[in-house]
Amino acid sequence: MNEIPGAGRSRARTNAFLESVAIPAKHERPPLTTPPTAVPEEPYDVTSQVGHLLRRAFQRHTALFQQEIPAGRLTAAQFAALCAARDLGACSLSDLMQKTAIDHATIRGIVERLASRALVSVEGDRNDGRKRVIALTPAGHALLDATVPLARGVTEQTFGDLNPAERVALVFLLRKMCAMN
Repeated sequence: MNEIPGAGRSRARTNAFLESVAIPAKHERPPLTTPPTAVPEEPYDVTSQVGHLLRRAFQRHTALFQQEIPAGRLTAAQFAALCAARDLGACSLSDLMQKTAIDHATIRGIVERLASRALVSVEGDRNDGRKRVIALTPAGHALLDATVPLARGVTEQTFGDLNPAERVALVFLLRKMCAMN
């Protein structure tokens, strides 16, 4: 297996990743104020907070993914990495990191596991010896082709009883939240 070098540089890459997806520094953000709709007298119910609800929805989605994708085939993060590698073509680890929003150390481990299963190849860059190029192998393409229909089913199950308008609204709002910096 080709190892991906750069463990010593992982902190700088992780910081670069965090800068690309993080909220502005405290001094760059307006001060937090009580939202006009909040009633200060009401107790703080963590179970009704957006972060809690997003985490619960993500847990449900992940559980559905694990239930539908045959055991040992792929994790949700591995599936995302394979989809990104397919979409990007031959790419760097940084490219995968940005496309998947997975931190450097985690995506490096994912790529190493996928490479050990011959689902991706990891080769040296012809122009930059420090850089590694990740590409989907024929086995990776085949596994992805077999898994995508199952993943579409997981998305349908995740939406559950939401009507078409609610589905569009949910995806729109999630994308809007992801774009906020």
